[in-house]
Amino acid sequence: MTRAFTRIFTDHPQSVGETYFEHMRFAGWFAARLLMAGGAALVHAVIPCLFEKTASRMISQMHARLTRRI
Repeated sequence: MTRAFTRIFTDHPQSVGETYFEHMRFAGWFAARLLMAGGAALVHAVIPCLFEKTASRMISQMHARLTRRI
């Protein structure tokens, strides 16, 4: 494996104590949660009585999970 290939795919995951696939799994989970929170916020913007606290709760949960990893 060339150094450039290694740097692109493994340096950052290793810097946070994960393998490439562990990091992929977490980043994918995080991206999916962000999309869901964004969807809830969008629905709430149109119909304010729906998802009143959903997006903010999801963001708080994601923040808590991120800060536990650091």
